[in-house]
Amino acid sequence: MTVALVGNPNTGKSTLFNALCGVRQRVGNYPGVTVEKKVGHATFSGRDLELIDLPGTYSLAPHSPDEMVTVDVLLGRQAGTHPPHAILAIVDASNLERNLYLVSQLLEFDRPVVVALNMMDVAAERGVEVDVEALQKRLGTTVIPIQAHRKVGLTELEAALVASLDAPREAPASPFPQEFCQEVTTLADAWETTVGIGDATPRFLVERLLLDSGGYLETHLLEESVNADEAAIASFRDQLTTARERLAAGGMPVPAIEAMSRYAWVGEVTSAAVKRPASRQVTLSDRIDRILTHRLLGTLIFAALMLTVFMTIFTWAGVPMDLIDEGFAAAGEMVSSRMAEGPLQSLIADGVIAGVGGVVIFLPQILILFFFIAVLEDCGYMARAAYLMDKLMSRVGLSGKSFIPMLSSFACAVPGIMSARVIENRRDRMTTILVAPLMSCSARLPVYLILVSAFIPATPYLGGFLTLQVLTIAAMYLLGIVVAAVVAFILKKTFFRGETPPFVMELPSYKVPSFTTVFFRVVDRGWAFIRRAGTIIFAVSVIIWALMYFPRNDEAISAQATEMLKDPAVVTRMADVPEEDRQANLESSLHQRQSILGQAGQVIEPVVRPLGWDWRIGSAAIASFPAREVVMGVLGVIYNLGEDLDLGDKGDQTRLGAQLQAATWDGTDDPVYNVPVALSLMVFFALCAQCAATLAVLKRETNSWRWPIFSFVYMTALAYVGALITYQVGMLLV
Repeated sequence: MTVALVGNPNTGKSTLFNALCGVRQRVGNYPGVTVEKKVGHATFSGRDLELIDLPGTYSLAPHSPDEMVTVDVLLGRQAGTHPPHAILAIVDASNLERNLYLVSQLLEFDRPVVVALNMMDVAAERGVEVDVEALQKRLGTTVIPIQAHRKVGLTELEAALVASLDAPREAPASPFPQEFCQEVTTLADAWETTVGIGDATPRFLVERLLLDSGGYLETHLLEESVNADEAAIASFRDQLTTARERLAAGGMPVPAIEAMSRYAWVGEVTSAAVKRPASRQVTLSDRIDRILTHRLLGTLIFAALMLTVFMTIFTWAGVPMDLIDEGFAAAGEMVSSRMAEGPLQSLIADGVIAGVGGVVIFLPQILILFFFIAVLEDCGYMARAAYLMDKLMSRVGLSGKSFIPMLSSFACAVPGIMSARVIENRRDRMTTILVAPLMSCSARLPVYLILVSAFIPATPYLGGFLTLQVLTIAAMYLLGIVVAAVVAFILKKTFFRGETPPFVMELPSYKVPSFTTVFFRVVDRGWAFIRRAGTIIFAVSVIIWALMYFPRNDEAISAQATEMLKDPAVVTRMADVPEEDRQANLESSLHQRQSILGQAGQVIEPVVRPLGWDWRIGSAAIASFPAREVVMGVLGVIYNLGEDLDLGDKGDQTRLGAQLQAATWDGTDDPVYNVPVALSLMVFFALCAQCAATLAVLKRETNSWRWPIFSFVYMTALAYVGALITYQVGMLLV
């Protein structure tokens, strides 16, 4: 037996879902769409129930694919689902007039409806009195008062749900005028005889078709009608238009008639069931909002809070990330010591273990980030943050809801993209997803640090408070922000053309966050990160390992390395490498050059030469596809520093920097690296899409490879052009 949970945003629906299901829940996506599917299991009075937590919505008038999914699930039309046996409507007791609009739509489905009257404590704080018995009588369905975050009333709610599954139910009277209902009946008959050709369409959808002045639902349903020809579709469209004209002539214009009828019904329901104080009481939330939503003071507090969250992610994540890194390194060493040298040992140690470790090491940052997001969302602050940032984001065609996902992307683009699900408007959500990877994530920082320390002088400014090195790194972060704003503006004028929708968001009352809700959100997002990103990046890491390992001719390489070490020039270049490690490191470098990846780098050298790069940098750029920070490690191998280069160690950074400074073009004494080349590399990795995890999550969130491919192409093109301009202009200035 299935129960669907439906409610307005900020009514405590997720809190109630977690309280009812506990750990027996899973999260995924509905087939063919990007809407999150949260399913849980519970046992009430000996009955095993499946609970479906549908996305929060103010109305069942579908104007986007996401909203259409909610309607399709309730009607049993969504692929992979069956019609729910009952509907649990969660409403805010302190704002029944708005919440009952959705309930009036839910009552039109041929399903038992139980109303959970949540936030009774908030209603009491505001002086709102609700007569539950009178409300239940007016609605004609069961109403249970609860406080989901305190688990008050859940026993009674569970019993009511079980009872509703077996109780007979009478269809409620429609809130619409008789003339409107007659038009719906006529259109339902016309659908079956023309477009549907014998296939009955639920009356609720026919009603929505008549009210759908925007045309989304009309297009959606007619495209599904494969049995109908163009003439039948045209005929039905004409009947729709005629019906709307008759209603307008009778003083019932579409779609205004729905709001008029439903709110009139809501007024009748609440007139005898709800009592409000003569004047609105000033609550604690109101007093807090005077500060937190103030244009200047609120913005400063928000900036300080976000900076604190951002810095905390790096501070708190450092220790667990080091432990994970050490754990995987120890696992790799253990495998290497217990297996004979060869392809299998390298595959497991360098491919499998290193590949998985390269993903899991970012898990602490993900968990900490989503912990803060979950706490700020559950306490009610995130709605205020979106409100504050709306004016700034609207200048590039986005709304305030896009700010938090983009801010999250500074730690890692994966959670940033995932958190874009809070954006209801599809155009804004897609635009945000496509520009979020341009934010400089933590994986880019090692690239910046090593190149800046090696090639950018530490020229002091403001009495030493700032240096040129610090300003250069800040410029890389600013570059991503500026380019993201430009790309967002272009996307909103092309692919996702349309007016930025008015930013309307309810500011919920502040409350103490629910530990259970926060816990489940953090666990869900952490597991989603591992499951969605880990599998793909793991596979790509193994592929890159193979490209770096084969072809293999150990005897020839060893002999060549021995011969090269007789050359004093080679010995001089390897002066920083311990003598006992020189043979092995040189062999690694030769293997790299003769591998498939090394040969690919030599093939693309003419393409990257205008950027100031040689084949070594080209090879490193190719190898860095799974993760951007790999580029410096690959360069460490190429420049004979070994595969265990620790980019967090100042000594290893200095060693690599020295080797980069000493690198020369093949067959000449001309240096490869200088300031323009270093800046070119940094700009490239600031803008490129070298991250398999990001592309994998892009695919998952958009349910198509089209957008990951688009992102990879446009970001790579931006990176190439940006690096080209940087190098060429830099060389002119130098």
